[in-house]
Amino acid sequence: MLNKEFRPELISRRGELNAWVFALVVSIALGFMFWAMGNIPTVAWVFWGFLFFAALSTSFGNWMDRSTVMGLDDNGIAFENGIRQVALNWQEVKSVNVIPARWGKTVQLIGEESHFEFRTLGEVQYQGEVTGRLGFVEGDDVLKEILKKTKLRLEKEEKGSYYYSRV
Repeated sequence: MLNKEFRPELISRRGELNAWVFALVVSIALGFMFWAMGNIPTVAWVFWGFLFFAALSTSFGNWMDRSTVMGLDDNGIAFENGIRQVALNWQEVKSVNVIPARWGKTVQLIGEESHFEFRTLGEVQYQGEVTGRLGFVEGDDVLKEILKKTKLRLEKEEKGSYYYSRV
């Protein structure tokens, strides 16, 4: 488990493509509206803005997922996602929060001056079939290794969430 790099499962980019196609179609419709009416209603601009923001957000999220890497070694843990770079040695980890999510669990590592979070493996199901996977496949094993190396203790359990800290 140590001296290893982990990358999250990557979701299909079909949703991103759909978001950009919808934004393009509405952009063309706004062009026809302006050509036919001479102006564009405010509600149409708001709708276009929503679609454009959704497409941009989806692309940004996919880029971050594809840039994410987490590494464990004897000295500590490192996390990078294209925007955030965090490296914590095992003694710098002050607490770990494990929070249930719709797909998998969210694991928050908190140090003195920095923090990051990752998601354990979650499977998206539709009508009983797995249609997608997200998060880190080895996420549960990484969590166990973090708790073992940091020697954090369970401080509190509440509604399926676990809070570990130094006692």
